[in-house]
Amino acid sequence: MNLCNNCGMPHANEVLYILLPDYAAHEIVYLSQAIASDESALKEDPKYINKTIAPTMEPVRSIGGFKTLPDYSFDTMPDDYAALVLIGGFGWTTPVARQVEPIVRQAIEKGKIVGAICNGASFMAKCGFLNTVRHTGNGLEQLRLWGGDNYTNPAGYVHAQAISDKNIVTANGSASLEFAKELLMLLENDTPERIGMYYQFYKKGFCNLFPEQSES
Repeated sequence: MNLCNNCGMPHANEVLYILLPDYAAHEIVYLSQAIASDESALKEDPKYINKTIAPTMEPVRSIGGFKTLPDYSFDTMPDDYAALVLIGGFGWTTPVARQVEPIVRQAIEKGKIVGAICNGASFMAKCGFLNTVRHTGNGLEQLRLWGGDNYTNPAGYVHAQAISDKNIVTANGSASLEFAKELLMLLENDTPERIGMYYQFYKKGFCNLFPEQSES
């Protein structure tokens, strides 16, 4: 069995996040957090392990200026994994993004869970990967602009924060939380009830869920 060097778990338990230069760090937060921790601490025995992929093993910078040292490069990433997640950002408009197309194509052909948010979803349209699924993104106009002749499914566009269909999850750039919820449900990371509680906590906020009690 091919095991992860750091955790001793099969690669099939890994959720892989593709980070291109100038990636949108906020779009990764809710999903990665729910996978790695619960309400009070890091999980001792998580169902999945978060791993990052970048074009090379050099640190990759976010749009906020933070740098992430990737776990894998495009050349060293494993063949087996639980899900592939395309994090948005400005790198999807650059030539390096072309290297991602065969990675996503292979994932879809293998029936893997694939998530794409913001410009990651627009990239999916550009490659024709949204032509057989209901999907969303940064608006139909942007999907048509990016997709050109390769995007033939405008009828499948849904004006929603995030949507899941046939193991493909898409979302617009303001939908980090909804994106996380859809992927967590597909991954069966927890019970639907607990995933729903996680979503509601961050959607409504602590003070709305727990109003301050006046002193008697």
